[in-house]
Amino acid sequence: MKKGKKWIAAALCLSLLSGGCAAKGDANNVSVQDTKEDEKKEAAPEKAYQAKLRVIEPAAYSNAEGLPLEKGSYISIIGKAEDGQYWKEVQKGVKQAAEDLNAQLGYEGKDKVKVTYIAPSQANSVDEQVNILDEELARYPVALGISIVDEQACGVQFDLASDSGIPVVAFDSGSDYQGLMATVSTNNAESAKVAADQLADQMSASGEVIIFAHDSKSKTAKERESCFADQIRQNYSGISIVDVFYMDDLRPWQDAMAAEVDAGTYKRGEEEGGLLGGEETVDPESITEEEVIDYILSKHPDLKGCYGTSADAVGAIVHGLDRIEKEDVMVVGFDANDEQIEMLKDGKVDGLVVQNPFGMGYAAVIAASRAALSIGNEAYVDTGYVWVTKENLSDKEVKKMLYSGK
Repeated sequence: MKKGKKWIAAALCLSLLSGGCAAKGDANNVSVQDTKEDEKKEAAPEKAYQAKLRVIEPAAYSNAEGLPLEKGSYISIIGKAEDGQYWKEVQKGVKQAAEDLNAQLGYEGKDKVKVTYIAPSQANSVDEQVNILDEELARYPVALGISIVDEQACGVQFDLASDSGIPVVAFDSGSDYQGLMATVSTNNAESAKVAADQLADQMSASGEVIIFAHDSKSKTAKERESCFADQIRQNYSGISIVDVFYMDDLRPWQDAMAAEVDAGTYKRGEEEGGLLGGEETVDPESITEEEVIDYILSKHPDLKGCYGTSADAVGAIVHGLDRIEKEDVMVVGFDANDEQIEMLKDGKVDGLVVQNPFGMGYAAVIAASRAALSIGNEAYVDTGYVWVTKENLSDKEVKKMLYSGK
């Protein structure tokens, strides 16, 4: 009721400002015109991407209203990768936010607010991202958004940004750096716990599990690994986490595998026409990631479940299980590229946490704009997620969160 009274009061104020002494006929004309405008707005079909913005909380980060940036302002958005469906979707969100900002402000041509997305040519390259960050800070953007590859790597640059009056927001993957104006991301702790509960249910709360983490450096990967593991250990005593494999750190596994091949306790497979083992010495660096994954999976004949913290991790699990022809292993994880959705449909994946990369890119630009204008930012902006299975794949609420490279 209070909202209704406020709306009526606002309408009355607008009427008085527009000319409270207007003739009765004029007032009727305005009313008819307003009604037609309202009908037009109601009739306008909603664009598909808007459903992805509605799940963002707080809602202020789902639109470009009330952000009076100066003409020609420059905002820099730095990602972890240039290619890949997830990052292409982030870029779409960044682009849409820029378009909405300029439309709201009425800027055209050289007056437009410029928003760029740039990322390492080699995905998740720490050194390249740091170099890009240095270059972008030298361009003095009004604000900068970054998905941090290594949460320990950018402290010096963030200090420099602070000294230069350039506010920084994080998106997708943040850090504990105290000077960040906001972090825009999935609720990784909550969603990782959901994945743990779902996997435990699929496994009847009993058996061995391996975690495949997409890296050992990013805060996102660390949160998804630790929160999943904590949920399992605290609530499912019948489940054992027997290994954690970091996809950016092959060397410990290469060394272990090489030692076993040399000792004759593990057969690497066919190479140059024969089986290695016993009499051959293996260079650990010659062992590929695929061989390492096969080795890890083979070491656990009683394995019942696997959890991947990204699309790449989920793909690595499924391809590894296929190669060693191991069945009846439940697989859950994050992200929903076309490949992962096909795996879900084929029954090779049992469930996925589907994030909102479009909303992440969009909200990152809005958060950066608010920071540039010294408008208060929320410390954390939740861009939402949905749990997807083969059974609910066609549900309306699920479909609106999916993205495709086709």
